[in-house]
Amino acid sequence: MSRIIHTYKKFLSSHPFLVQTVQTGMLMGVGDVIAQRIVEKKTHKEHDYKRTMTFLGLGTCLVGPALVTWYKTLSVVVTGTGKSVVLKKVALDQLCFSPTFIGCFLCALGFAQGNDFEKIQNDISKNYTDILLTNYQIWPLVQLGNFYFTPLQYQTLVVQGVAICWNTYISWKTQSQPDSIEN
Repeated sequence: MSRIIHTYKKFLSSHPFLVQTVQTGMLMGVGDVIAQRIVEKKTHKEHDYKRTMTFLGLGTCLVGPALVTWYKTLSVVVTGTGKSVVLKKVALDQLCFSPTFIGCFLCALGFAQGNDFEKIQNDISKNYTDILLTNYQIWPLVQLGNFYFTPLQYQTLVVQGVAICWNTYISWKTQSQPDSIEN
């Protein structure tokens, strides 16, 4: 196990952006698999592998790069240490980044699923508020701990570790079968 951790740290040190974006994609794919297999109780034959690959791709190409860039930006914009710095980072994260990024993600997901703009608008108006409110129940506390205790190079990993459950929720919430979207 220590060899795996050492190898991870080595690659993270030499290729931080690549490692963090790929791990985000993989963990988003895992979230979709959990959503389909455990939450939706799909069998191997019923599993929508295209949907899983969509989440993996969006995690690698959109979510991972956005998170890595955002955390680096926060570390430059809000400098210092201590509780007030952490509170400022959480406030910016939850009041600026989260509402904007959730909308961007839902739009990108809709396009990746091949939906037209009208369907994407309908899906966003149906799901955005619930997802944002659920976000506010989970992420402020996670980010308090993340920004306070976690070095910058591991913040995306910490978030994506917690986000396995979040990605499972997002996958279930946004999947295309209307009967399964209702609460």
